[in-house]
Amino acid sequence: MNLFTDLSLSPVLLGNLNKKGYSVPTPVQSKAIPPALAGHDLVATAQTGTGKTLAFCLPLIETMLQQPAPAGKPVGPRALILSPTRELAIQIAKEFDEIAQGTGFRTATVVGGMAEGAQLNALRRGVQVIVATPGRLCDFLDRRLANLSQVSHVILDEGDRMLDMGFLPALHQILGQIPKKRQTLFFSATIEPSASKLIAQHLTNPIRIALGPATKPTENVDLHFYEIEHDRKVDLLHHMLGRETGSFLVFARTRHGVEKLAKRLARVGVKATSIHGDRTQGQRNRALAGFQQGEYRVLVATDVAARGIHVDGISHVVNFDLPMVPEDFIHRVGRTGRAGARGMAHTFGTRQERNEVRKIERALSIQLTRQTITQLDPMPEPMERFADREIIPPAPPQARKRAQSTAPSWSNSAPRGGAPRKGGFGGGNKFGGSRKSGR
Repeated sequence: MNLFTDLSLSPVLLGNLNKKGYSVPTPVQSKAIPPALAGHDLVATAQTGTGKTLAFCLPLIETMLQQPAPAGKPVGPRALILSPTRELAIQIAKEFDEIAQGTGFRTATVVGGMAEGAQLNALRRGVQVIVATPGRLCDFLDRRLANLSQVSHVILDEGDRMLDMGFLPALHQILGQIPKKRQTLFFSATIEPSASKLIAQHLTNPIRIALGPATKPTENVDLHFYEIEHDRKVDLLHHMLGRETGSFLVFARTRHGVEKLAKRLARVGVKATSIHGDRTQGQRNRALAGFQQGEYRVLVATDVAARGIHVDGISHVVNFDLPMVPEDFIHRVGRTGRAGARGMAHTFGTRQERNEVRKIERALSIQLTRQTITQLDPMPEPMERFADREIIPPAPPQARKRAQSTAPSWSNSAPRGGAPRKGGFGGGNKFGGSRKSGR
């Protein structure tokens, strides 16, 4: 399959693909769509940013068009798409709706962290596809608010991540309520050993597709490493923001660390926002939308953003803190250098973390390019006019009172200052001039 037109797709699907400018499939789409259309179970691994969502949405929509629901039976959901995070589920549902425009297919997004009323109303009105996170869906099943008895197509997206997050019992419960006569597709950027039993138990003679080194970052990303004292990391990040162009996705390990860093950047005039597990879903949605639309240049996040969050043209990924496991390094770095564009990934580590950095390099068979830091000016004192800067856009009037009650309390403490010193970067750095990376 070299072009989407090589497939015998319905005119409405071909028209929607044309509207979105899709003509040539990516490798994972080229390999996965034909067997999925033929009804086979599938296990597919490919690097982040290679188009896996369309690889399962397209054959699902075409199959449902060609196989109408049986007449005389109550209409229930015919397909279930499971994802590990609510952000990923929301994005999958959005892409599905765009590709399915004009087919009459409706989706319900069933995720935690959001009011369940609208989700239940969608299910009651009748939908063909449920896009869900395992926890909320299990809750609905326990309360008999969802029925999966007519589901004939199941997609597990980022399946290994769901296992890492402890969703194995929930997956067994959900899949146990779906007829065994079904098609099951398992998509992920990596396949961990823990996924083998799940695949063996719930998939039937699956076709396996592995594209590219799933345990290595894409070659479109330049990998840099900076050894620096912990309390100078923010100075280095601020220096990068002044020297480089483009947007920055910055990963910190803890929720407190994310909030502290985003607040500190905002107080010196950097347009920064944050995403982590303590934010309400409304706050997370507004932060992501603001970052995607260019209102914010920096998004500081925990690993909740490492998978599933797709923002076009992220120029730089910064590992402000090292990831907990090497595999998370892949997913973090995979947020840049997507769709053929180049990107840059900067990893900060202390001298005490040298062994952790080497473990990442050995596990992923990569070499981070060491960058030399000679002198670094401290980040300036907070600017007075940014002292009370909001990190996220205000909530709509009707939700402002509720949002204020759940928002974190901001500290007025200023970051460490000091007299500026002259100096910059020494040999091996890439900051000498303006460089555009990504799209």
